Amino acid sequence: MRTFLFVVLAAASHLVFPVAGAQAAEPAAANTFPHRVILQGNNKLAIVGVDGQVEWEIPWKGIHDIHVLPGGDAPAKSVMVQQGAAKIAEIDLRTQEIIWSYDSAQANGNAGKKIEVHAFQPLADGRVMIAESGAARIIEIDRAGKLLDEVKLKVEHPHAHTDTRLVRKLATGNYLVCHEGDGALREYDSAGSVVWEYRVPLFDKEPKGGHGPEAWGNKTFAAVRLPSGNTLLSTGNGHGLLEVSPQGEIVWQLTQRELPGIVLAWVTTLEVLPSGNIVLGNCHAGPGQPLLVEIEPKSKRVVAQFDGFATFGNNVSNSQLLDLKTLR
Repeated sequence: MRTFLFVVLAAASHLVFPVAGAQAAEPAAANTFPHRVILQGNNKLAIVGVDGQVEWEIPWKGIHDIHVLPGGDAPAKSVMVQQGAAKIAEIDLRTQEIIWSYDSAQANGNAGKKIEVHAFQPLADGRVMIAESGAARIIEIDRAGKLLDEVKLKVEHPHAHTDTRLVRKLATGNYLVCHEGDGALREYDSAGSVVWEYRVPLFDKEPKGGHGPEAWGNKTFAAVRLPSGNTLLSTGNGHGLLEVSPQGEIVWQLTQRELPGIVLAWVTTLEVLPSGNIVLGNCHAGPGQPLLVEIEPKSKRVVAQFDGFATFGNNVSNSQLLDLKTLR
């Protein structure tokens, strides 16, 4: 097992907690979400303030990934999102105009192929990383669309819709890739070698179809490399979170019904706040369930929840907190 280079985020604590014995506190009251957030649902992309009111919105269809720019503590000026199955667009938040776009289905050797994009990431110097499902590769391009780097992915069950979910380039230069169809998380180096792999367990249960709380599987959606070197991941239709060590040991776990009054369904987004709290996305959970939940991981206490089902519906798969630097 290789040694990881740790990424240190100021003020962010690492999240190693015992699995057994944690006592969940009473749930937070509804509509207690203290963060401005941008998200997509019910055919609109919107920013919601801490008062629960929509501050900004445009018509926009479904997404799997989202990044505000410049991000962090700086005011957001634009947002990068999917547009259709394989196109990425950057939208000026002031004018609501598309100021940059790239179509993976047409560019850099993909014309005529079945391509979907479920993950991308703006990088330094204007670069953009894109994970191309169908082509089973990660590319980095400049803003003119020139191909700068390419990494081929290991996919056991190739399919343009499930090759990948979220992918992030780490500070080491490696890529952390959620392979939805394989039920696996793989870390690749810049040459395309798999340097670490974690198979998301089914915990001795048979897979069951569907998208809501009734489903069961290991279709991991998101992963965050923590300052400790451990990795936090959402299990998708496994209805929870896992924190695993570099040796693949589960050191902390959140399951479907541990949070009082909350039932987790397809767990998607992950953001780790400077406090160490986690914000998770709860997609396809149905009415009466929050779309986002903030928890204090050691106690599994619900700190806050975003109850936007009436406005954004049942398919909010990704979001990003604004005006707060997080690991995501």
